[in-house]
Amino acid sequence: MDYSFLDFLGLLGAVGLFLYGMKVMSEGLQKAAGDRLRNILSVMTRNRFMGLLTGCLITALIQSSSASTVMVVSFVNAGLMSLAQSMAVIMGANVGTTFTAWIIALFGFKVNISAFVLPMIALAVVLLMMIKTKSKAKNIGEFLIGFAFLFMGLDMISTYVPDLQNNPEMFAVLKDYASLGTKSILIFTLVGLVITMVIQSSAATFAITLIMCSKGWITFDLACALVLGSNIGTTITPILASLSGNVAAKRASMGHLLFNLFGTIWCLCIFVPFVNFNSWLTEAIGQGDPNALYNYVTNLEATNPELYNHLFDNSLPIGHATLKTIALMQMSVSFGLSIFHTTFNLVNVTIMIWLTSVYVKMVEWIIPSKKRDDEFSLKFISGGLMNATELNIAQAEKEITVYAERVGRMIDMAQTLIHTKEKGEEFNTLLSRVEKYEDISDRMELEIAHYLNRCAEGRLSNEGKMRIAAMLNIISEIESIADCCLGIGKILNRKIQSSVEFNDEIYSNIDTMYTYVRSAMQMMIAQLRDIEKVSNKSLIDSYNKEREINNFRNFLRSGNVENINAKHYEYQAGIYYMDIIGDLERTGDYIINVIDTLRDNFCKQAG
Repeated sequence: MDYSFLDFLGLLGAVGLFLYGMKVMSEGLQKAAGDRLRNILSVMTRNRFMGLLTGCLITALIQSSSASTVMVVSFVNAGLMSLAQSMAVIMGANVGTTFTAWIIALFGFKVNISAFVLPMIALAVVLLMMIKTKSKAKNIGEFLIGFAFLFMGLDMISTYVPDLQNNPEMFAVLKDYASLGTKSILIFTLVGLVITMVIQSSAATFAITLIMCSKGWITFDLACALVLGSNIGTTITPILASLSGNVAAKRASMGHLLFNLFGTIWCLCIFVPFVNFNSWLTEAIGQGDPNALYNYVTNLEATNPELYNHLFDNSLPIGHATLKTIALMQMSVSFGLSIFHTTFNLVNVTIMIWLTSVYVKMVEWIIPSKKRDDEFSLKFISGGLMNATELNIAQAEKEITVYAERVGRMIDMAQTLIHTKEKGEEFNTLLSRVEKYEDISDRMELEIAHYLNRCAEGRLSNEGKMRIAAMLNIISEIESIADCCLGIGKILNRKIQSSVEFNDEIYSNIDTMYTYVRSAMQMMIAQLRDIEKVSNKSLIDSYNKEREINNFRNFLRSGNVENINAKHYEYQAGIYYMDIIGDLERTGDYIINVIDTLRDNFCKQAG
């Protein structure tokens, strides 16, 4: 047997280089685009058709439907787009992935790979190593080297893919099922599904199929079946990514699976006429009959076995007429598969785009929402969705808003605690609730910080790194606000132990201070909810509220001495009173620290 285990390892390495090239190219593009890529996705999904176009363009750019659908799952998980919007983007991603097929068809067999790959790598190295400044040039260099690796992998796949004609025993099982008519179509569809699930890339499966078919190893219709199966297999990546996500993320990945599954089912129902239509279409545009290659090679083996053997042991001289004929037929096959892949996805999207609401209802039925969410678990971020680091920042931004809202409720609980009857069951219950919230706050801070640190370990743009540093500072300040709320409870405990009473004047002033602090907190949360559009006006309003808090604190501090001297309340009551006011003023300081961070890192220069 000519095909050795070393050749098999070479094939695995070639597929790995192909996949790694797509990964590096995708990450380089994300870093070059930076935060704008997130904004484009969130803006361009306002209706199903814009979402469709967005998915198509993003996938065409990053050369991977798996990567783009994982991004979509991440956005749904982060609450940046609805399930219906995500379905439109996923449908567009299926069309966008055909762009890779056309690149392979147009360049994979017509252009000498080494003729442009090595110069491209040379340029990429210059951009990556010679340019010392942190600029987009480095990211472009990363994109170029990923693009070069992709085609190097493609070239090596062509070299190491097993020769079914010379090694029939290796694929004896498949060969036995290659002439069973409809059963063969179903079997090879399943094979395409399994291969894509294993290597997690429909583009890599397409590349392998294209090479096998172009060399006459399998018929054109079975190659189409492999491509059809790969459309289902590619859904495994977002499914794996959503396993540790929330219900919305799981629904988005399930919607992707259903979309590709139903598309494959209708295509299988009319498979033969649909393949014949694409064969005719390939001939109509002047690329020849894609079925001719297999027939030509088979006939050559029967009529001229000596020439056939020379053809596949690469011993024919360059320029031989047979080689020229084979080259023309290879182009016909490559175009035929690309046309089949494109036509299938275009027809599928044209039908399914009108059924978006039906898909939403189906996935909601298949994956029902939980009746209760674990209050200790984070809502938007999780450990499994780290495939698109630059885009995962949006999830952390959403989680920080939830964090701030939870701590905001603690401010209300602390004020209620002040007015609750002391030494009673209600007081103890409410104090325990505040303590529980503070404990949850500590855990949320740690989990969000851990997630952000994991993002920072990935491949980030400079802008992304600055945002992570800013968000780490924000969650620290929010946790300090929670500490202040618990601090109120501790002050009240000391007050109870000292048997000190507050009068109505003290309660009234504390409530007024709470009004200022609560207003400042609400302003902060509003800015966190729309963190991409923090305006100068909202910042000025927050700074004015901080001055009101400080001025009122100063006013109460001055009046406290006079009130004690005037016997309005006891000296010790004045101490606990001022402790509470000081605690609330520090809460305002932590809030304004968050505002300062938003000003320095997120503020849009707008009114």
